[in-house]
Amino acid sequence: MRLSGKVALVTAAGQGIGRASALAMAREGATVLATDVRAEALRGFDGVRNISTAPLDVLEPAQIEAVIGGLPRIDVLFNCAGYVHSGTVLEASDADFDLAVRLNVRSQFWTIRAALPRMLENGSGSIVNMASVASSVRGLPSRFVYGLTKAAVVGLTKSVAADFVGRGIRCNCICPGTVDTPSLADRINAFDDPAAARKAFIARQPMGRLAQADEIAPLVVFLASDESAFVTGQSYSIDGGMTI
Repeated sequence: MRLSGKVALVTAAGQGIGRASALAMAREGATVLATDVRAEALRGFDGVRNISTAPLDVLEPAQIEAVIGGLPRIDVLFNCAGYVHSGTVLEASDADFDLAVRLNVRSQFWTIRAALPRMLENGSGSIVNMASVASSVRGLPSRFVYGLTKAAVVGLTKSVAADFVGRGIRCNCICPGTVDTPSLADRINAFDDPAAARKAFIARQPMGRLAQADEIAPLVVFLASDESAFVTGQSYSIDGGMTI
């Protein structure tokens, strides 16, 4: 199994890509700590082999330090937590901007800062950050705050990779297109016409369909595993052709 013997921490593991990735890593032999701000969302992991759970609010650095400090070691960190803000620059409030920076960027800074010393002690580690095709990769309508913060994740990823490339640490990010997750469903249902909104999301995907979370998880597993031992500082688009 590709991740046998590795200890992995996943944020926002309660649903969507985080959940699919935690399950995929566990199937590949990793010992996974699945975390989420919503403790009830973690109950679905009860009884799943190789997975334990812990509530974690990634907006609280002290909680991050405590959870990571309680691990016997950490080989893989998957920073999946984030939030999609909708609207243009003219529709973005200071509060929207501040929350997006804290949740989409600073939380990754905090988790990496907590995990890196442990990884450096072991002489190895893989960090996988959640970015998006809506970032420095591509501009999408009504994604000003979100695209800005996900572009920052790409820069954060490359900076960490550059600083620790010679010390056994790898840092990469994934840039999904539109994925059919509960969070997307919540955004779609907030529209006056959810059916039309879903059609619009599908229409921007060249494959004519949305991705499933299980189609994103294999890339996370690859980047977490030693199969990607020569890969660092990269942003991987997994977008159904949006950036062809």
